[in-house]
Formats: sequence, structure tokens, C-alpha cells
Amino acid sequence: MNKTLIAALTVTGLSSSLWAASPTAVNPQSSLSEQAGYSFGYLLGKNNSEALQGINLESLIQGLTAASRNQQPALSEEQMGKALSSYKKQAEAKEFLELKQQTEKNTQISQTFLENNAKQPQVITTKTGLQYITLQAGQGISPQPTSTVTINYEGRLIDGTVFDSSIARQQPVTLQVGDVVTGLAQGLLLMKEGGKARFFVPPQLGYGTIGAGDAIQPNSTLIFDVELVKVDQ
Repeated sequence: MNKTLIAALTVTGLSSSLWAASPTAVNPQSSLSEQAGYSFGYLLGKNNSEALQGINLESLIQGLTAASRNQQPALSEEQMGKALSSYKKQAEAKEFLELKQQTEKNTQISQTFLENNAKQPQVITTKTGLQYITLQAGQGISPQPTSTVTINYEGRLIDGTVFDSSIARQQPVTLQVGDVVTGLAQGLLLMKEGGKARFFVPPQLGYGTIGAGDAIQPNSTLIFDVELVKVDQ
């Protein structure tokens, strides 16, 4: 169960009237106690919406009420522990299955996209599977694997969702070639200072089966538009 929710459920010192059931719907004319109870409940639900999926909310309110009034619990500590443990395992199993299904779906989407993209006349595919288009040929030097480079870039998914962009921030980024995902690092080595390119990074050269946070799901193909501003050898 979500740690934030568990912490909220163990808060002590709350007035028992906070959990008293209101006979009417709460509104701006309700008493302070009713408004405070509604506000706390709303924020608790909003901040823990995922953890509360599948939870019986009437039972949740019963537990909150009993605890706030220092009443004898309907379940022993052992029973509550077993219930929470079983629920957690059930939720994790469901989450794992959903993640597995999404990963398989993304794998098929990526394969189809890359196969079709490789047929485009301007697209070049390297031995590693990286695909790219030269948007503007550079005239300067090319970076080495250990080089520090200054680049302008935008990273997005194949559905057009932008997950990062120094272009939007209007602020080039200085970094080491080895610090970026493998596909982008390989692409930078193909560029020359002053050049612009678009890289299509397959999952195995990006974030693979792990993904990156909420923005990049497992087995996602990444697209980077990159301008190589400067190379520091």
C-alpha cells in the first residue's frame, strides 16, 4: 500500500467530530468541522487515488472513525497485517500484468514503426539498429566517445509526446557523450559540429524494458532532434 496513505491513516490527535458522518452534503455553508473533514478526505483520496483503487471506501471510513474515537478495532493487528499484505500482493500482481501487457504492446508498436520508417528514402539504418536523417550537414569536427559536447535537442515519443526539450527552454545543454542513452551517443558520433540530425532510437538503444519514469514506457522508441553546437575534445 502507498506509504503516503499508510502515514495518513496513522495520524493521531484528530478530533472525533472530524470523522462524524454529515447528514447532508458538504457545502460552503457547512460547519467548519464538516468542511475540514471533507477537505481532509478529499485530499487523502486525491493524493492516494491509485492506492485506493479496489479499496472498499465504506470500510475505510469505518476504520478511520473507529481509530479516531479510540474504539476497539473490528480486526486484530494480525488480521489487519495479513489483509494489507494480501491486498498489496494482489495489487502488485495486477500492476505487473498490466506492465507486461503494455510492454508487449509497445514492442509491437516500436517494431512496426521502425520497419516502416526504415523504408523512407532519407532514413539511414546503422548496424546497431539506430536510424537517422541528416537535417543539416555540419562543417566542424566530430565528437569522440569521451568528448564533451554542447547540443540543442528535443526528445519525443513516436506519438509526438515531448518528454524533454532544451529547444523549448531555449538553453543548449553541455554534457559528455557517454552520459546519454546508447542510441543518442551513437548518433552524436556520426555528426559534425554545426550539424543537425533526427535520430530514431529503438528500445534496446534507449531505456529498454525498464523505461524512464511516467513519461517513457518500457520498450518505447525515442526520437531525438539534435543540433551539435560545439565539440570540446
